[in-house]
Amino acid sequence: MAQPRIGIPLSLDAEDRIRAGRRYHYIDEAYATAVAEAEGTPCYLPLPVSPEAALEGIDGLLLPGGDDFPPARPYPAEVRFSLVQPDQRAFDAALLAVALERGLPLLGICYGMQLMALEAGGALHHHIPADRPDAESHQLEERDGRHGLTLEAGTRLARWLGDSSVEVNSLHHQAVAAAGTGYRIAARAPDGIIEAIEAEGPVLRLGVQWHPEKLQGANRMRLFRGFVDACRGS
Repeated sequence: MAQPRIGIPLSLDAEDRIRAGRRYHYIDEAYATAVAEAEGTPCYLPLPVSPEAALEGIDGLLLPGGDDFPPARPYPAEVRFSLVQPDQRAFDAALLAVALERGLPLLGICYGMQLMALEAGGALHHHIPADRPDAESHQLEERDGRHGLTLEAGTRLARWLGDSSVEVNSLHHQAVAAAGTGYRIAARAPDGIIEAIEAEGPVLRLGVQWHPEKLQGANRMRLFRGFVDACRGS
């Protein structure tokens, strides 16, 4: 297989953020660019299509970043949530379920990783400053805000990124608190916040909290090439 087809669900704007009175699909082109640079073929997946049909002929699923998951309890009034649309959440969860059933390689990024954990019975910190007041800020400046990463030995992610010093961007205020059934923690930030989860076994199921598509350098390409190679079956 020369160019595996990588499905990427589009995000939904149903709250007039792009243009009043219209529902828009949108996505940061950086995801498709990173997949293409790793010699995969990016394929956008729109919401009106059934999840089964959307993944027909798809060799792997990339769940991109997105909006916030609603908390189960009230938070202080100054805490702002940009909540994912219910139909967006349902579509993404259904895509995830079909991908797992079909044994497709999976890469979840930020919201995508959090969805993986939640659908496996895990839990979130819905607002890190309130839920983990001992933690550092994880909403850093997009251009050059970075923090270190501690990789867990023996994980696929550690094999991909090697022993080099790894620094990642950090653009989130929600984070995985419990990885869920079938997943192990693959990386943490220096303050202990979970930064990656992965499943054991031959099929790649990896979630990362940072945004590798926005980074430059060897570690970005190692991650996307590892994902695309897994989709190729190599």
